[in-house]
This record gives sequence, structure tokens and C-alpha cells, in this order.
Amino acid sequence: MVPEISKTAIGIAAGVCGTIFLGYCIYFDKQRRSQPDFKKKLHEKRKAQKESNSTHAAKPTEGMPDLKDDEAVRRYFLQEVQLGEEMLATGELEQGVEHLANAVAACGVPHQLLQVFQSTLPPQVFHMLLTRMSDLGSQTRAGASNTGLIVDDVE
Repeated sequence: MVPEISKTAIGIAAGVCGTIFLGYCIYFDKQRRSQPDFKKKLHEKRKAQKESNSTHAAKPTEGMPDLKDDEAVRRYFLQEVQLGEEMLATGELEQGVEHLANAVAACGVPHQLLQVFQSTLPPQVFHMLLTRMSDLGSQTRAGASNTGLIVDDVE
């Protein structure tokens, strides 16, 4: 016979685990902040980020960034996904699909992103995305073919 555990015992155990986790986080944050060069590294990181943002804001992205610059690719990817979502929300499907296709082209794992889009986008929009990607070129087509997704699958 298996003893039953009461809801109170489960609640107490969850509270204790939460407290231990919080203590763990606080301890390691204190350790991180007590490092001698923490403030120096933080200041340098923020300065570099500020310079990067001002440079990025000064010239808008016109196409794919340098693929060797991971940070630029990440910013481009996030920007394209955000623009695509905004365009789709306002009903501008063509432009939204264009931005989402650019995001897929910049993504390191396009097949996973396409699977997410397949589950979140309406079927007709996903079909438009696959069609647009086939127009982008061989790089994107290779990423889309790795997914095993076929345009007929969404109909």
C-alpha cells in the first residue's frame, strides 16, 4: 500500500524548494558581483552595446547581415520576426510573410523555426511563407527541405 501525501505536505515541499532555489540564485549573484572586475566588465559591455545600438540605428538593415557576426545576425533575426508579426497583426500579409521568410533565412535552425510557424500561423499564411521561401534562393530552400514539410501538408 502506497501512503498518500497530503496537499499541505506538497505545498510545504514546493515552498521549501522555491526558497532553496531563491537562496541559490542570491548566493551566486552575490558571488558574481563580488568579482574584482565585475563593474569594469559590465561598464565595457554596456558601452559596447550602446555603440552597437547607435551604429545599428544610424544605418537601417538592407538585407542579410554579415553571417560571421553572430550578434548582427541575431539582431537581424529578431527584427525580422518582430516586423513580420507586426505586419501580420495589421493585416499586411505579403509584407509580414516577407519578413518572416527573411527571419527563416537568417535562422541557424530553420527547420525548427518552420515547425513553430506551422503550428502558430494560419495554414494559408504558412503556405504563403513556404511559397515565398522557395523564391528566396537555394540557401533558404535547403533549410526548408530539411524540415520534411511539403506545401501540400498544410492544405
